[in-house]
Amino acid sequence: MNKLTLIVFSFSLPFISACSPSMPSMPELPDMPDILPDLLLPTFYKDDINQGSVLDRFKINQLKVGMSQAQVKDLIGSPSIVDPFHNNQWDYINHSTLHEKDDIHYRLALTFNNNKLADIKTSGIDSLPALTDKEKELEDKRIAEEKASIEAVKQAKEKAQAAEEQRIANEKIAAEKAQADALKKKIELVQAKQQKADQKSTIKSVNSQEIKIKEPVQKTQPATKEVSAETDSPWYKFW
Repeated sequence: MNKLTLIVFSFSLPFISACSPSMPSMPELPDMPDILPDLLLPTFYKDDINQGSVLDRFKINQLKVGMSQAQVKDLIGSPSIVDPFHNNQWDYINHSTLHEKDDIHYRLALTFNNNKLADIKTSGIDSLPALTDKEKELEDKRIAEEKASIEAVKQAKEKAQAAEEQRIANEKIAAEKAQADALKKKIELVQAKQQKADQKSTIKSVNSQEIKIKEPVQKTQPATKEVSAETDSPWYKFW
């Protein structure tokens, strides 16, 4: 009986409340997020999905033009795509979906020429995580060493170039000196020949003059003898 009375009362309660304005209204319930904070709501964990070559900025930044294919493989591994018709190009492609992190989508295209890295093209590398403090320190050190090496090579090249220029200048000076010495010797030889010729000409002229002087003397000597003979003979004759 009590149960029947309770059931009848439950069904008649809405009609009674509708007919009776003095019946108090039920308070409004707050929304679910206001009752339960977000931290208490269940979340679904999604595993990271890595598709393609998994690289990082630290290793990509170490790529340099001139590396061999073996050096590239040792640094960042084998490419994800190799075109059999264009085996001089290696492609590293990645499409990764990370849990509660920004997705990673990048492409690294390397072109080789005679087994040497000739060109580096990147797309979407900014989607990779930034360098850590340790990686940044190591990269700064590497860059400083590379700059020092480049400067040392530059100075060595300038020094070698200066030495080469000095060598060329010395050879030019030596060649000019040798040419001047040869010309001087030639002039001295010509002068010596001319002097010798002049001496011969002088000697010949002197000899010719001596001959000319001696000829009149020889011509006058018989007359003198005749005169002397006549002078020495007595004025009388015994014949």
